[in-house]
Amino acid sequence: MSAGITLEEMLAWNDQASEYWRAHFDANPILLYLPCGIGGAANVQEFVRHIWGAELRWAQRLAGVPVTAREKIPACPLDALFDMHRQAVEMFRNLLAAPEESWSGPYVLEFDWVPEEERAVSRRKIAAHALFHSQRHWAQLATLVRSAGFPSNFRGDLLFSPALR
Repeated sequence: MSAGITLEEMLAWNDQASEYWRAHFDANPILLYLPCGIGGAANVQEFVRHIWGAELRWAQRLAGVPVTAREKIPACPLDALFDMHRQAVEMFRNLLAAPEESWSGPYVLEFDWVPEEERAVSRRKIAAHALFHSQRHWAQLATLVRSAGFPSNFRGDLLFSPALR
């Protein structure tokens, strides 16, 4: 067994957190309308749209398929937002099942907000970024809903995840 954490384990951890939040929102739909303010989101639903939309768009970039334009990402309902996560997970699983050679070579980011000298990164780094991006935001969301008086009991720390033994 390797001492390192694999992308497969990170994907499983990410999927577990997303499943938790989807079930929590299904049971507590009022949470979707809480004011948010993180990343410019007016409410939690917009924040969730950002989280799952980013997952899908990063997976699409890595898979070499057309990237869904931001304005085409659904705003609601929760099922449509969660479907983006499911699509991303399927793409990541397919990518991770591909031969190791497909992960070699740089991926060139085409964002003007990334300094030009930092735009060539590994595909592995992009995948890790996409998965950590979601986890960081779920932690922010847990704090936000707790601060608003709605404790979620979210146990998102990797320590509590069955994705890694």
